Amino acid sequence: MARIVLDTLRHAYGPAPASDGDWALKRLDLEWEDGGAYALLGPSGCGKTTLLSIISGLLKPTEGRVLFDGTDVTALPPDRRHIAQVFQFPVVYDTMSVYDNLAFPLRNRGVAERDVDARVREIAGMIDLTHMLERRAAGLTADGKQKISLGRGLVRSDVNAIMFDEPLTVIDPHLKWQLRSKLKELHQRVHTTMIYVTHDQTEALTFADKVVVMNQGEVVQIGTPVELFERPQHTFVGHFIGSPGMNVLPCEVSGGKALIGGIAVADCQTAEATGPVRLEVGVRPEFVSFVEGGEEGGLPARTVKVSDAGRFSIVETQAFGHVVKLLVPEGTRIPSEGVLRFDPERTAVYRDGWIVN
Repeated sequence: MARIVLDTLRHAYGPAPASDGDWALKRLDLEWEDGGAYALLGPSGCGKTTLLSIISGLLKPTEGRVLFDGTDVTALPPDRRHIAQVFQFPVVYDTMSVYDNLAFPLRNRGVAERDVDARVREIAGMIDLTHMLERRAAGLTADGKQKISLGRGLVRSDVNAIMFDEPLTVIDPHLKWQLRSKLKELHQRVHTTMIYVTHDQTEALTFADKVVVMNQGEVVQIGTPVELFERPQHTFVGHFIGSPGMNVLPCEVSGGKALIGGIAVADCQTAEATGPVRLEVGVRPEFVSFVEGGEEGGLPARTVKVSDAGRFSIVETQAFGHVVKLLVPEGTRIPSEGVLRFDPERTAVYRDGWIVN
């Protein structure tokens, strides 16, 4: 296991990068603690796999260093970094048995057969493969083969970290939850540093203790699932995490208040905007509600769409020409026209996409 530090890292695939857009990875300074469970989350093309390849040694960064426990490994090849990687598509030896697949990394390193047997059976028990150790890998389903890939990463005791590159993409939806739960359970048992790459927020938030959210080659926020949900540091995080995502509405700031249509919806103690900046209010649908009769304040709104989501309804309204979504508990009366209230403790102001503290 290792503490992994990325020091002033940047990467470009083309020669002589000149502009910001030439960099596949913009400047990164990241630190992953020994034994942590982390996720790299973001849309396709944001740089997740590039970053994973740099950590594992498949790519050498254009600039910066990769440190394992304080040792610079930037120039080391993958085999000297002691990294295990589980890819999107299962990589197994179909002609071998499940047992031999799990034993292969140990035998390849000259481990005594007695120790190989003990370790293989220990790991097989952890990932529910004991009953099929003698079966050929070719006959297994995709989730069974992916368990083998996972087991080969766990079977070695010298692994610094295990990297998962969208490992559940080919798994049937009803089996994804089981494998996610198994990964979380395994991490709690073995305490190996694990970094999980995905574009699926559910996978990231249910697996990781901390999530690194990326967009367009840069890190926009690092935090726990609760922090990302309750206090997005960038409007992208608010949009990308949550279903539906955060409401983001253009606003003005005056007298320490954020105003929409002249109505105060949040406190904002920052200096009022000067110059060409974009000011917006962000609030999640969970923290928007219809004002009860007789209460003052709030945005006048018209209901345009109601979607039944089981225990609650997703209500889409129009307020001052902008869409505002809110979640309404099942059985609650939904007015055709009403007034919306934003929870002041859960409403934030953003300047050019970044939260105003």
